[in-house]
Amino acid sequence: MRGIYQNVLHAIGDTPLVQLHKVVGRHDARVLAKLEFMNPGGSVKDRMALHIIELAERRGDLKPGSVIVENTSGNTGVGVAMAAAIKGYRCIFTMPDKMSQEKVSRLKAFGADVIVTPTAVPADHPDSYYETAKRVARETPNSFMINQYHNKENIEAHYRSTGPEIWEQTGGNFHLLVAGLGTGGTLSGTAKFLKEKNSRIRTVGVDPEGSIYYEQFHTGVPPQPHTYKVEGIGEDMVCGALEFTHIDDVIQVNDRECFQMARRLTREEGIFAGGSSGAAVHVAAELAREHGRNTTIVVILPDSGAIYLSKFFNDDWMKDNGFFEPDKHEATVRDLLRGKSHHLHTATADERLGAVIVRLKREGISQMPVLAASGEPVGMVHEVDMLNAIVDGRSTRDDAIEGLMEPLEGVIDPDASIDQLRSILGQDNVAVVVSATKVIGIITKIDLIDYLARRV
Repeated sequence: MRGIYQNVLHAIGDTPLVQLHKVVGRHDARVLAKLEFMNPGGSVKDRMALHIIELAERRGDLKPGSVIVENTSGNTGVGVAMAAAIKGYRCIFTMPDKMSQEKVSRLKAFGADVIVTPTAVPADHPDSYYETAKRVARETPNSFMINQYHNKENIEAHYRSTGPEIWEQTGGNFHLLVAGLGTGGTLSGTAKFLKEKNSRIRTVGVDPEGSIYYEQFHTGVPPQPHTYKVEGIGEDMVCGALEFTHIDDVIQVNDRECFQMARRLTREEGIFAGGSSGAAVHVAAELAREHGRNTTIVVILPDSGAIYLSKFFNDDWMKDNGFFEPDKHEATVRDLLRGKSHHLHTATADERLGAVIVRLKREGISQMPVLAASGEPVGMVHEVDMLNAIVDGRSTRDDAIEGLMEPLEGVIDPDASIDQLRSILGQDNVAVVVSATKVIGIITKIDLIDYLARRV
C-alpha cells in the first residue's frame, strides 16, 4: 500500500499494467495496457511536464514569478498547470480549435489562460498554436516555454520513468511495445530504454491518417498533412522529440478505428480511455492476431475518456461525423436472438466428458458454455479440446470437464449493437450473450450472416 505523499506531484508514475481480454481473441497474443490516465493529471504527459519543469528550476530558467508558456493539445497543459499550481507559476497555453471543450475548461479550472487557435493552418503559420505560443513567450517577461515538441528532455523523461516501469512490471518478459506518436517523446524515450535492456523488443508507433509520421518513417519524405478528428496523436511537422532510430515500425489508423476501439475499451474492458488509446489498442489487437499466443504486447494508453464526452463518446457526434451507420446500429444483439430458432445448450463444470461429447454430437454443436451451480458462466468447453485430451491420454470419458474449460471469451451484452457483435465475431468463433450474470444465448458467425441477410 502506498504511503502519504507530500503533494500530488509525488503521485506521478507507477501506473498499472492491465491485461486486455475482450478486444483480443483467445488465440491471440497477450496484450497488457499501461494505464497512463491514472497519473494525477489524467495523462502520460504528467511525467514529461514535471521532469522539464524541475530541470528548468535547477538550471535557473524558472524562478519565482515566472510564467510558463506552451502550445498543447490539452494533456501537457494539465501536467504543467498541475505542477505550476504546486510551485506557484502562472501558465498561458495555446490550443487548436479541434480540441474538446472539456480540455479547454480543464485548463481554465487550474487558473491557466487559454488561447484557442485555428487547426487548419500550417505549423509555421503565424496563427498556428506553435507560432502563437512562441510569440506569447517573446512578449511575456520572465517566461519559460516547455517546448515539448522539440525538447529532448521530453524523451529523457520517459527514458527515466516509463521505460523502467514497464521493464520492472513485466520482468522484461514481453516482445512488442505499441504507442501513439504525438510529440514522439513517449515512444522514443520508452523504446530507447527498453532496447538497451533487450534489443529484440520490437517497438511500433501508431499514426493517424492525415499526419505525416507514417510516410515520413517509411519513405523519408513527409507528405502534405490534412486534418483528422482524433486528438493527441499525429503531427503536421517533424518533431525534435521524435527519434525514429528507436522505432521499428509505424502503422497507420483512421479516425473510425480510433473511436470505435476507444468505445469498445470502455464498454467491454471497463477502461475509460481516449481516442489515442483507441488508436494504439486497435494496432495492438491487430498485432496480437498476427503473432498469436506465444507473444506479449505492451500498449500505452495516454489519457482518459472523460475529456471526450462531447466528442466520440457522444452518439450524435459520431453520427454527425460519419462514424456511425445509423441503420446498422439500430439493431441489437437482443434483436438477433429473438429470431434464432435453436435452443441454448450449456454444461456444468462437474459434468462427465463422455456425457458432454454425446450432447454435442446429438445437438450438432461444437462448443458449450460451462455454468457454475449458481448458473453463472465460468468458461467454455470446445469439442477439439476434448478430442485432443482423449487422444493424448490426458483425460478419459469419466473425467469432469472442468479441467478442459477455456476462459469465457467474446462476452457481449444483449443490448450491444450489431457492430459490436461483428467486432467480437471477427476475433472469436462465437459470442456469448450474458445478461445479469446469466448466459442467455450463443451467437455464431453464421447466425449473424443469416440475420443480416434476412434484414436485407
